[in-house]
Amino acid sequence: MEIRFVEQTELHILETLARRIWPHTYSDIISTEQMEFMLNWMYSTETLSQQWRDGHEFYLISKDNTDIGFIALEQAGHELKVNKVYVLPEIQGSGAGKQLMDKAIERAKAKNCTHIFLQVNRANKAKFFYDKLGFIVRKEEKFDIGHGFFMDDYVMELNV
Repeated sequence: MEIRFVEQTELHILETLARRIWPHTYSDIISTEQMEFMLNWMYSTETLSQQWRDGHEFYLISKDNTDIGFIALEQAGHELKVNKVYVLPEIQGSGAGKQLMDKAIERAKAKNCTHIFLQVNRANKAKFFYDKLGFIVRKEEKFDIGHGFFMDDYVMELNV
């Protein structure tokens, strides 16, 4: 598997991957309406382009020349936030997610960050993946994202 930095012209690949991954990940957790709202809000190529221009880093992971997942990183002071990390359902368990998180750790160290943090839906089984990587729950938080929708998340952190 190979990880590469995403150029602005490639951001549409992330939107395509998110639209393939989210139904598998969230169909038992949030409504179809909330899923569509969040995908349009957070994963449109236009939104991703603005984040890219604002300095967010995006990385794609590929296997056999096929893109299979991605990670989005944002520096917040002395912390690095993992804004997005997703791997195709059929690839999960192959080590791709771990490689993406290793990339986050590498970038955090290069930026002299003390912690990595992320949000994960409290009902998302990915929480156990983060537990295995050594993340701990910093707090639980419910975020009002508008249109009557909420994100009910754990905010988790890892010392680097």
